[in-house]
Amino acid sequence: MELKNNIKEYRKKKRLTQEDLASRVGVSRQTIISIERYRYKPSLELGMKIAESLNVRIEKLFYFE
Repeated sequence: MELKNNIKEYRKKKRLTQEDLASRVGVSRQTIISIERYRYKPSLELGMKIAESLNVRIEKLFYFE
């Protein structure tokens, strides 16, 4: 099983750039890029911040495949 996410889809629905989301959660744009491309697994705290910022439940944002 691999941890996957729907961050890009939800981010685009909210019309946010990677830079916008990064600024909201206190990380670099590169971090958001790495998470969206499955190169970096965020901490639970960062995952919660991203979910809150996108106004979506964390269970909908992250999943195992």
